[in-house]
Amino acid sequence: MSIPAFGLGTFRLQGQMVIDSVSTGLELGYRVIDTAQIYENEAEVGEAIAASGVARDELFITSKIWVANFARDRLIDSLKESLQKLQTDYLDLTLIHWPSPEDQVSVEEFMGALLEAKQLGLTQQIGVSNFTIDLMKQAIAAVGAGNIATNQIELHPYLQNRKVVEFAQSQGIQITSYMTLAYGEVLKDPVIQQIADRLQATPAHVTLAWAMQLGYAVIPSSTKRANLASNLKACAMTLSDADMALIASLDRGQRLTSPKGIAPQWD
Repeated sequence: MSIPAFGLGTFRLQGQMVIDSVSTGLELGYRVIDTAQIYENEAEVGEAIAASGVARDELFITSKIWVANFARDRLIDSLKESLQKLQTDYLDLTLIHWPSPEDQVSVEEFMGALLEAKQLGLTQQIGVSNFTIDLMKQAIAAVGAGNIATNQIELHPYLQNRKVVEFAQSQGIQITSYMTLAYGEVLKDPVIQQIADRLQATPAHVTLAWAMQLGYAVIPSSTKRANLASNLKACAMTLSDADMALIASLDRGQRLTSPKGIAPQWD
């Protein structure tokens, strides 16, 4: 099984805002929804999905286990709570959201519990998020690379994370790119704007298409119907090798997310 290339993110969206975003997305044809326990919006996401009338087997729902729930006796219970909020019997993908701060819970313990959740049928696939090469090696040692569907990481033209990508791909672990548009920063980039103008597209299309063409899954979010509809067009876009090389040259190691006390020692 693999991760669908294009989905809808819900980070920072809560209450009616996330209900509207997910409802509109589903109406427009989105079928992949990404949430997390710490987003505190799983219940609203579940409400929007239930109201949409879209059949469960047409959807791909991802959530992420928060660091407070990593202990073996807590992880599965917390996942069951997420399922209840999302009004579903199973997730398609469940991720460890961040590594355990100061290794309070070992990688072996939380990956073992996550694998158990998969064996119980609570989730179809499991994976990790914000993992470095060393942490991925520990996760592989715990459950085997074949059980790790993806590593969801911050990845955009200004932070291309090539070492992590290379290692993950060498192990058959797919990359999911979050913040692919770098909070809108890359949309102002003259190189990306020039490519977009030439292709009569938007900078968002170009950036999302770039990531998907490299084999990454993307989960952009938006609260605006026009942007949600527009972003879908990235799925049909193919960039030339020259354009891909231009975007590759924009990497400057600019990381936007590194929460104190939780973020690992980045590669």
